[in-house]
Amino acid sequence: MSDPRTIAGFTVLARLGEGARSTLYAVHDPKSRQVWALKHVMKDDAKDQRFIEQCEREYAIGSKLDHQSLRGMHRLVKHRKMLRVEGVSLLMEFVDAASLDQQLPRTYDEATRIFMQVGEALSHMHDRGYVHADLKPTNILVTEEGHVKVIDLGQACESGTVKKRIQGTPGYMAPEQARREAIDERTDIFNFGATLYWVLVREVIPTMMPPAHGDDAMLHKVEEDQVEPPVPPHERNPRVPRALSELAVDCVAFNRDHRPESMDQVLVRLRSAIAGAPAGSS
Repeated sequence: MSDPRTIAGFTVLARLGEGARSTLYAVHDPKSRQVWALKHVMKDDAKDQRFIEQCEREYAIGSKLDHQSLRGMHRLVKHRKMLRVEGVSLLMEFVDAASLDQQLPRTYDEATRIFMQVGEALSHMHDRGYVHADLKPTNILVTEEGHVKVIDLGQACESGTVKKRIQGTPGYMAPEQARREAIDERTDIFNFGATLYWVLVREVIPTMMPPAHGDDAMLHKVEEDQVEPPVPPHERNPRVPRALSELAVDCVAFNRDHRPESMDQVLVRLRSAIAGAPAGSS
């Protein structure tokens, strides 16, 4: 099916991507002449209601945040038919940037500065009482100038939330997400550490995969904290600064009590890494 020419009075310029029951467009406001990113979600059947509600929550949380390294939220448009909401459009800041998996840092110093900005964005969320809950390379945009925007608050929630379904990305989600336990700031710290680990060694860590075909062996291992910790990146590649390597491994401790207590502690260690380690080639 072809893309619409207009949505809610905005001119569609290009399709940027797709998600769960959603399509992301670049759109132009003919009145202000400003370009926005627009997430469009339409309800085809009753099962799609949760995607409408997810987009509404994303706006509700995002509109309470105002950090330069978080994608800004502008407004939510509800599409109604006979007084019933049949779809929503979330108007957001347009960011001309590539995701971290497509634009990898060229040096370890550059990687550290990128993760400093990511950590500051998450710290802001935590200060406001929210967690991102789905940090991964594709949800981090980096401009050519090195400015970061953390995007996609579709799984974001209040700290302490217990979700009914397993939500997260295999290779990045924390054990408590797989166990459907309370999600808090240390969940984001795990996601952060898993993302940093991937950047340092280009491999995901052995986190929980949702059980398939009745095979719950991995789930049992996670419940019993039997999953082996990942090999420290500096042991895989001696060029990796030890400070970054140890931070990544500490952040992905399966027992959340063994992770850094807060994102502010993570930021202290990142600042120390910038100050004390020479730049190296990634």
